[in-house]
Amino acid sequence: MMLRPAIFVLFLLTAHARVHPRAERPFSTWMADSVIARGQGHGLSTSGTPQVSYEHGTFHSALRQLVNVTGNATYAQWIQSGIDNVLNSDGTVGATYNMSAFTLDDLRIGPSFIKLYQSTGNAKYKKASDEYRTQLNKHPRNTKGGFWHKLRYPDQMWLDGLYMGEPFYALYADTFESHNVTALTDLQNQFSLIWSHCRDTKTGLLRHGYFDLAAASRSPTPVWADPISGASPEVWIRAVGWYVVALADLLTPPDNFPTTHPAYAALLEQYRTLIPALAKNVDPATGAWWLVMSQPGRAGNYIESSGSAMFVYAMLKGVSSGLLKDPDGAIVKAASRAYEYLADTFVLKNADGTLNWNGTVIVGSLDQDGTFDYYIKQPINMNDLKGAAPFVLASIEYEKL
Repeated sequence: MMLRPAIFVLFLLTAHARVHPRAERPFSTWMADSVIARGQGHGLSTSGTPQVSYEHGTFHSALRQLVNVTGNATYAQWIQSGIDNVLNSDGTVGATYNMSAFTLDDLRIGPSFIKLYQSTGNAKYKKASDEYRTQLNKHPRNTKGGFWHKLRYPDQMWLDGLYMGEPFYALYADTFESHNVTALTDLQNQFSLIWSHCRDTKTGLLRHGYFDLAAASRSPTPVWADPISGASPEVWIRAVGWYVVALADLLTPPDNFPTTHPAYAALLEQYRTLIPALAKNVDPATGAWWLVMSQPGRAGNYIESSGSAMFVYAMLKGVSSGLLKDPDGAIVKAASRAYEYLADTFVLKNADGTLNWNGTVIVGSLDQDGTFDYYIKQPINMNDLKGAAPFVLASIEYEKL
């Protein structure tokens, strides 16, 4: 179901009973079980055909953490059966995967291949991992070595891509190429390029993406590209969310790469810089965050659920792992306030006992003009895995408190 922001408010007030944050069950497992009950994140499209989907990969990440917390093998089985829906019998990636499209989004399910190979020893999962690694070998790059977000967006880097591609890149290197230190240096470069081109001086956050101006002779310059930095004009919440979650996951066990590599310190510095900036840009009335973070409170803007859940997860994960110092408890307090607002506002209980997740903008892209008006006109989606999966992750960390 897709809803415009104004319609969403009416729907929220009339269609479902709200669930208080201190619910009768932990929201982490309750929401995950609800997603599974709907058949989501299982390697299939809504029509039941195999589908490579970064949304499914995001949900897999949440389920792996639930397995670690609960020991419930059902979640691991859901991942494996979902991946088996995507792979051909010989281990090649079938479904909608097309390497020649060179989209980083497709790589988001790659960590599931590697984890399944580690747990089962089945060679087909290694073959699938190798196929994705081959894409990275061939993936087009800008003049500074940054991966294009997709072939159809030449010489553009988007924040989203750092979450889609880099965790697989790092995990593959750690699992199969422990000697390949240049891979980690290359990974660091991807983050450094985004950081140097997209940093927004007003908010301290990152704009959605940038175009490599040095490549203007070979690629068309997007209408949104700043003539000096190449950056897009706005700070879009979920782009920042993808980025900061990628940092949180890359820097913490079990998937972090070696702490002795210079890339680790460089990414940790970014992480420790972004978290205070998130706290600075919070909406004082709700404790959560605006869809277009560079224009808080502007008419048409609204509090968006997926990016806000990502921020809660990244903040609490940093504290629980010890990467973020929180001597006065300010980070935990801010993240907890945001989490409780999200749970009280966007979690909706159905008559059958399952939960819905609301308030997630369905898309945000740089294929148009990248303006404020573009972002606020995108529909809101019910039970979108881009929001429900981060809420599971945020719930895991909140429940640790």
